[in-house]
Amino acid sequence: METVQSPWQTAAILIARLILAAMFAMGVAFKFMDMNMTAGYIAAAGFPFPLFLAWCAAILETLLVIAFLTGAFFTPAALVAAVYVVFLGFAFHGPSHWAGNQAEFGAFMSHFPFAAGLLFAAVHGPGSVLASKLGRA
Repeated sequence: METVQSPWQTAAILIARLILAAMFAMGVAFKFMDMNMTAGYIAAAGFPFPLFLAWCAAILETLLVIAFLTGAFFTPAALVAAVYVVFLGFAFHGPSHWAGNQAEFGAFMSHFPFAAGLLFAAVHGPGSVLASKLGRA
């Protein structure tokens, strides 16, 4: 059953999707600008195979941007993105980082409203007017 959206709802959903895509696009842009720096950041967090993981992150974030812009596989992408964002919060800004720099707590906390928005998007989908056929899968 198709729900009818008002113009303001359609606009709000489009803006939200653009914001989600932009957040991940900025992250992937920084990765592609200096993949070795990203790998160094990953290595500093204690992960093995940092360059491989940097490329995996860049590919994942690129796919998320495509999903948010097109609506293709929107719900699974939003769920994956929410898990990814929470993982990043703990891995790079979690409790072990707070003692050395209290600003890390703020960085950690900022991941949770982002994850909440992604979960909300996953539940409500890409919008009836803006969804691709794949977005409804």
